[in-house]
Amino acid sequence: MTTPDRLPVLFVGHGSPLNAIGDNRWRRQWQALGPELRARGLPIRLILCVSAHWLTEGWWLTAMAQPRTIHDFGGFPQALFDQQYPAPGAPERAREIAAAVRQPDGAPL
Repeated sequence: MTTPDRLPVLFVGHGSPLNAIGDNRWRRQWQALGPELRARGLPIRLILCVSAHWLTEGWWLTAMAQPRTIHDFGGFPQALFDQQYPAPGAPERAREIAAAVRQPDGAPL
């Protein structure tokens, strides 16, 4: 991936998962985010989604061309589990990230 030393980074926390199915200001702002960034001339080349919900040892990276939506929570209405995000994957970029990231014990992913 040819990039400058520093890239623009945006952290977006989701708050309550129910925001994904409710009509509120947070959901409307998230829906407007992509078009707003494009209108400012900022090309969106990669989105890296990080979840702290999984209880695993070490880190895991999803690296497929068509990743499925992972609902990493429980106890919410079915409408939330019905939400799907059919975003394309970026296996080559995932391999680059995997090569650069280390497990907490220093081992490669």
